Amino acid sequence: MAAELFFMLLIAGLLLVGAEIFVPGGILGIMGGLALLGAIIAGFNAFPDYGWVIAFSIVFLVGIVMLLWIKIFPSTGIGRRMTVSTDLSASKGTQAGLEDLVGKQGTALSSLRPGGFARIDGKRVDVITQGEMLSKGDTVLVVDVESNRVVVRGIEPKRS
Repeated sequence: MAAELFFMLLIAGLLLVGAEIFVPGGILGIMGGLALLGAIIAGFNAFPDYGWVIAFSIVFLVGIVMLLWIKIFPSTGIGRRMTVSTDLSASKGTQAGLEDLVGKQGTALSSLRPGGFARIDGKRVDVITQGEMLSKGDTVLVVDVESNRVVVRGIEPKRS
């Protein structure tokens, strides 16, 4: 009975620690760590002569697997898809040149209820109105730019 409990806790612990990699949050990893601790205790009861060997082996193998995971996994195909590979320290949160749009007119490319897209200065811009609803094709005027938020209001088109 103790040997079966040892193997069940060992397998459950390894599976839970492995699942923590794909379902982050810490809960599965903690449960897996506790299951592995339980496997060490059950190993002492099931195999008294080899208890220390089992304990050392589990701790050593988990450490080796974690080290290999940290060193090798990021360079695998799935690892590259799961991790951020670009340095974002020099990136900016705001789009450059939006401040130049204040006072310019454009055309709504979609219905603005109140957000949508407009073509201003030949560029497709994500815009938001001051609360009004505008239809696709309406003429808009940029009244404000706050960070990446371009605020527009509807205007009557100029008649020639």
